[in-house]
Amino acid sequence: MVYLDLLIGFLKVGLFSFGGAYGAIPLIRDVVMSYGWMSDATLSNMIAVSESTPGPIMVNMATYVGSSQGGILGSLLATFAVVLPAFVIILLIMVLLKNALKNQYVQAVLGGLKPCVIGIVLAMGIYMIISNIFPASFGGFDWKTLLLTIFLAALLYLPPRIAPKKLKKISPILLIVIAAVCGIIIY
Repeated sequence: MVYLDLLIGFLKVGLFSFGGAYGAIPLIRDVVMSYGWMSDATLSNMIAVSESTPGPIMVNMATYVGSSQGGILGSLLATFAVVLPAFVIILLIMVLLKNALKNQYVQAVLGGLKPCVIGIVLAMGIYMIISNIFPASFGGFDWKTLLLTIFLAALLYLPPRIAPKKLKKISPILLIVIAAVCGIIIY
């Protein structure tokens, strides 16, 4: 039964995750929590690991959840299910709807989806910040996480006059390395 749940759950994620992986994180969270596959803290850790490892976050998360629930077959089913809708949609677009993007109604739909995706990504980011600063497992306030979050955000948004030339446009790879080193030192 878990295999069917993985297939259906991640098909839903693949079908309705507009805006890429960050837009899919709330959907993945919903699916994982509704089936009780892992705790919120474990899922937050998995999001961090998926973001740090090569490959699409959504695929990494589906593979991990599938593996934790159903072994190798579970990971294959979840990964297949999360990728299948996008694969089919792209095939349909290429074959049937070559001129659809020029259509004013399609443009209107896409224009309406953009703010929605931005809101979903922003809400998930805020949720992750709050849930890590006030972790349920810790039962209080984690000031180390708050300071690390502020430090990393400051690295991203240093004004050009203050930031050294090398940090004006910090690379995501460098930011991940800095975050990992800080995490090792602090924790």
